[in-house]
Amino acid sequence: MIRILLAEDDEAMRVYLQGALQNAGYSVVAVDCGTAAIPHLMNDDIDLLLTDIVMPEMDGIELAQQCAKISPMTRIMFITGFAAVSLRAGREAPQAKVLSKPFHLRDLVMEVRRAFNVPEHASV
Repeated sequence: MIRILLAEDDEAMRVYLQGALQNAGYSVVAVDCGTAAIPHLMNDDIDLLLTDIVMPEMDGIELAQQCAKISPMTRIMFITGFAAVSLRAGREAPQAKVLSKPFHLRDLVMEVRRAFNVPEHASV
């Protein structure tokens, strides 16, 4: 089963995304900030880091850079509500997909499937 680490500081969004990804068949660990994600990257077998870019303490770009060092096989995907931040992420972060808010949950699930080359109608 694909394991996703979700880092999102907005509680409502975090709960919403976690539930949608779990309903799609993924195992999801959700944290509220980048610093809380680091121990999971070090100790858990994480396949995908799904992180908001704008967060307190450690932003998603810095988290992605740490992820690339700690767990280089972990894929990275950003979510953001700020277009300018998404441009910055493309220049400063390891290779990653950027989803701009608002997005439809089916688009998120589709992008996760694409990241792992899972056919659209296959179970995960």
